[in-house]
Amino acid sequence: MELTLLGTGAPAGLPRPGCPCAACATARGPHARAAASLLVDDALLLDLTPGAALAAARAGHTLTGVRQVLLTHPHDGPPVELPAGLPSAGRVPDGRELTLISGHRVRAVPMDAPGTGYEVTSLEGARLLYLPPGGAPAGAAAPQRPYDLVALDVTARPDALARLRASGAVGPDTDVLAVHVDHDVPPGPELDRRLAAAGARAVPDGTTLTVGAYRETPVPPRRTLVTGGARSGKSLEAERRLEAYPDVVYVATGGARDGDAEWAARVGAHRERRPSSWRTEETCEVAELLTADGPPLLVDCLSLWLTDAMDRVGAWDDDTWARTGEKALRERVAELVAAVRATPRVVVAVTNETGSGVVPATAAGRRFRDELGRLNAAFADECEQVLLAVSGQVLVLRG
Repeated sequence: MELTLLGTGAPAGLPRPGCPCAACATARGPHARAAASLLVDDALLLDLTPGAALAAARAGHTLTGVRQVLLTHPHDGPPVELPAGLPSAGRVPDGRELTLISGHRVRAVPMDAPGTGYEVTSLEGARLLYLPPGGAPAGAAAPQRPYDLVALDVTARPDALARLRASGAVGPDTDVLAVHVDHDVPPGPELDRRLAAAGARAVPDGTTLTVGAYRETPVPPRRTLVTGGARSGKSLEAERRLEAYPDVVYVATGGARDGDAEWAARVGAHRERRPSSWRTEETCEVAELLTADGPPLLVDCLSLWLTDAMDRVGAWDDDTWARTGEKALRERVAELVAAVRATPRVVVAVTNETGSGVVPATAAGRRFRDELGRLNAAFADECEQVLLAVSGQVLVLRG
C-alpha cells in the first residue's frame, strides 16, 4: 500500500495565515505544511483540502483515479472546491465498514472528540490508521495485530499514542507519523527531537511511503538526564518525554512537608500536569525501583534525593562528614549509579544545576553544591541522552 502525504499540517496550515508567533515565522521552506490530506494508492483520499490536486501533482501523482473521498473532521470556513472528476466527499458513520472498488477495506473508528478516524486495509493486508486533529480512539477494540502505520496528532494528543500502545494497536515496528502539525511546537530540530522521544517522526509534505515496508525503527534513548536551573522547564521536559507511554511511575523524592503551603502548591501543579494513568511513588529508595522490572520511571529529582541521602549520613555536620559521612554518602551514590547502569527500565531523571549560581555562604551549602555536581556527572555518564534546560529551551548535551 502506497501512501502519499499531500499535507501534514493543522487544518489552518503551518504557518497560520497572519499569525505573528515565532513558530509560524520560522515555518518556511520544507517546514511549511498544508492541511493534512492523505492519498492511498491513488484510489482513496482522506481529507479534501485546498490545493489537493496541485499537491498531488507536485508529488508526482494525480487525483483522477480517486474513487472515494472521506473526511475525518468538520471543516470550518469556506467550502473547498471539488476538483473535476473527484467524487463527493463525506464521512462514514462510526463502526461502518466500506469495501472500495480498488479492493481497500475502510472502517470508521469512533473518536473521543468531534471527528472520525479511518482504518484502511489493502488487498495485501497492509494496515494503516489515520486519526483526525485532536482525536483519540474512543474505546475501540484492540486490533488483531499492530498497525503498520499510524498517522495522528502526536504533539497535541500524546495520550492518544499512549492509548494505542496500551491496546496493542501500536507496536515496536509501527511507523508513527505526526500529522496535523500546528504552531505549538517550533518546526525543525525541536519538533524532530520531541517526536523522537515519543517514538514518532514527521515527514515533509509530498512524501510517499510504502506502508508495511521494512524500515529501521528509531529507538528512543532508554536513560535520560534532564538538568537545568530553577524554573528552567526541566520537569516539564521530563514529563513530555514520557507522555506517549501508557504507564509511567512518577518517583517523587521530595515527599510531603506538613504545613508548607508553598511546597504543597508546587506538588499540586506537577500532579495536575501528569496524565491520570501515571502512578506516583513518594520515596528516596530509587535504586530499588531501578533494579526491578516495570514501566518507565520519571525521577524528580536527584537534588532532593541527595538532600535525603546527606540527612541520613549526617553530612551537614563538619565532624560527622570528616569521620563517617563522606564515605557513607559515596557508597549510597555509588549504589544509585550502579542501579542506573544495570536498570532494565526506561528512565528519565531530573536534577538541578547549582554550581552555576551564587557560591553558598556556608560550608554545608558548598558541600551540597559539590556533591550534587559529582552526582550529576556520575549519573549522566550512565545515560544515553543528557539534556540542559535553559529558559524553557532544551539543549542536547549527549545523544
